[in-house]
Amino acid sequence: VRLVESGGGLVQAGKSLRLSCAVSGIPFSSYDMAWYRQAPGNQREWVARVIRAGITTYEDSVKGRFTISRDVAKNTVYLQMDSLKPEDTAIYYCNAKLFTTSYWGQGTQVTVSS
Repeated sequence: VRLVESGGGLVQAGKSLRLSCAVSGIPFSSYDMAWYRQAPGNQREWVARVIRAGITTYEDSVKGRFTISRDVAKNTVYLQMDSLKPEDTAIYYCNAKLFTTSYWGQGTQVTVSS
Protein backbone atom coordinates (compact mmCIF):
# COMPACT_ATOMS: atom_id res chain seq x y z
CA VAL A 1 0.00 0.00 0.00
CA ARG A 2 1.33 3.42 -0.92
CA LEU A 3 -0.02 6.90 -0.31
CA VAL A 4 2.22 9.54 -1.88
CA GLU A 5 1.53 13.21 -1.19
CA SER A 6 2.81 16.03 -3.38
CA GLY A 7 2.19 19.70 -4.04
CA GLY A 8 3.48 21.25 -0.85
CA GLY A 9 5.78 24.24 -0.80
CA LEU A 10 6.39 27.78 0.38
CA VAL A 11 3.73 30.37 -0.43
CA GLN A 12 2.74 33.84 0.73
CA ALA A 13 -0.35 34.41 2.80
CA GLY A 14 -3.47 34.75 0.66
CA LYS A 15 -2.16 32.48 -2.07
CA SER A 16 -3.23 28.95 -3.02
CA LEU A 17 -1.79 25.45 -3.18
CA ARG A 18 -3.21 22.14 -4.33
CA LEU A 19 -2.06 18.99 -2.61
CA SER A 20 -2.37 15.59 -4.25
CA CYS A 21 -2.26 12.10 -2.77
CA ALA A 22 -1.78 9.21 -5.17
CA VAL A 23 -2.99 5.91 -3.73
CA SER A 24 -2.03 2.40 -4.78
CA GLY A 25 -2.38 -1.11 -3.38
CA ILE A 26 -5.94 -0.76 -2.05
CA PRO A 27 -9.39 -0.47 -3.67
CA PHE A 28 -9.42 3.32 -3.61
CA SER A 29 -13.15 3.72 -4.16
CA SER A 30 -13.90 1.63 -1.05
CA TYR A 31 -11.97 3.87 1.34
CA ASP A 32 -12.85 7.10 3.07
CA MET A 33 -10.08 9.62 2.38
CA ALA A 34 -8.91 12.43 4.60
CA TRP A 35 -6.23 15.06 5.06
CA TYR A 36 -4.58 15.75 8.40
CA ARG A 37 -1.87 18.20 9.37
CA GLN A 38 0.72 18.56 12.09
CA ALA A 39 2.39 21.82 12.99
CA PRO A 40 5.64 21.90 15.00
CA GLY A 41 4.97 21.16 18.64
CA ASN A 42 1.34 20.25 17.98
CA GLN A 43 -0.57 17.02 17.67
CA ARG A 44 -1.74 15.82 14.30
CA GLU A 45 -5.19 17.23 13.55
CA TRP A 46 -7.88 16.36 11.10
CA VAL A 47 -8.47 18.88 8.27
CA ALA A 48 -10.96 17.45 5.78
CA ARG A 49 -12.63 14.17 4.77
CA VAL A 50 -14.44 12.79 1.74
CA ILE A 51 -16.27 9.54 2.30
CA ARG A 52 -17.04 6.86 -0.26
CA ALA A 53 -20.42 8.44 -1.00
CA GLY A 54 -18.67 11.69 -1.87
CA ILE A 55 -19.84 13.68 1.15
CA THR A 56 -17.23 16.13 2.41
CA THR A 57 -16.63 17.57 5.86
CA TYR A 58 -14.14 20.15 7.10
CA GLU A 59 -12.51 21.35 10.26
CA ASP A 60 -13.95 24.74 11.19
CA SER A 61 -10.81 26.79 10.60
CA VAL A 62 -10.56 25.69 6.95
CA LYS A 63 -14.25 25.81 5.98
CA GLY A 64 -14.76 28.02 2.95
CA ARG A 65 -11.03 28.04 2.13
CA PHE A 66 -10.13 24.38 1.55
CA THR A 67 -11.80 21.89 -0.77
CA ILE A 68 -11.25 18.14 -0.70
CA SER A 69 -12.03 16.04 -3.75
CA ARG A 70 -11.29 12.58 -5.12
CA ASP A 71 -10.74 11.24 -8.63
CA VAL A 72 -11.58 7.55 -8.61
CA ALA A 73 -10.22 7.07 -12.12
CA LYS A 74 -6.81 8.36 -11.00
CA ASN A 75 -6.87 6.87 -7.47
CA THR A 76 -6.03 10.34 -6.21
CA VAL A 77 -7.40 12.65 -3.54
CA TYR A 78 -6.79 16.40 -3.64
CA LEU A 79 -6.83 19.27 -1.20
CA GLN A 80 -7.30 22.68 -2.80
CA MET A 81 -6.16 25.29 -0.30
CA ASP A 82 -7.09 28.90 -0.97
CA SER A 83 -6.60 32.08 1.06
CA LEU A 84 -3.78 30.43 2.95
CA LYS A 85 -2.79 31.79 6.35
CA PRO A 86 0.49 31.49 8.29
CA GLU A 87 -1.34 29.27 10.79
CA ASP A 88 -1.91 26.73 8.00
CA THR A 89 1.82 25.99 8.09
CA ALA A 90 2.25 22.28 8.82
CA ILE A 91 3.11 18.91 7.39
CA TYR A 92 0.01 17.64 5.58
CA TYR A 93 -0.75 13.92 5.61
CA CYS A 94 -3.10 11.87 3.48
CA ASN A 95 -5.11 9.10 5.17
CA ALA A 96 -7.15 6.20 3.79
CA LYS A 97 -9.56 4.49 6.17
CA LEU A 98 -11.90 1.52 5.94
CA PHE A 99 -13.45 0.43 9.24
CA THR A 100 -10.41 -0.16 11.51
CA THR A 101 -7.86 -0.27 8.71
CA SER A 102 -5.95 2.97 8.22
CA TYR A 103 -3.05 3.95 5.98
CA TRP A 104 -0.91 7.10 5.98
CA GLY A 105 1.31 8.87 3.54
CA GLN A 106 4.71 10.31 4.39
CA GLY A 107 3.50 13.91 4.42
CA THR A 108 4.23 17.07 2.46
CA GLN A 109 5.37 20.35 3.98
CA VAL A 110 3.28 23.48 3.53
CA THR A 111 4.77 26.76 4.70
CA VAL A 112 2.82 30.00 4.52
CA SER A 113 4.76 33.23 5.01
CA SER A 114 3.16 36.42 6.27
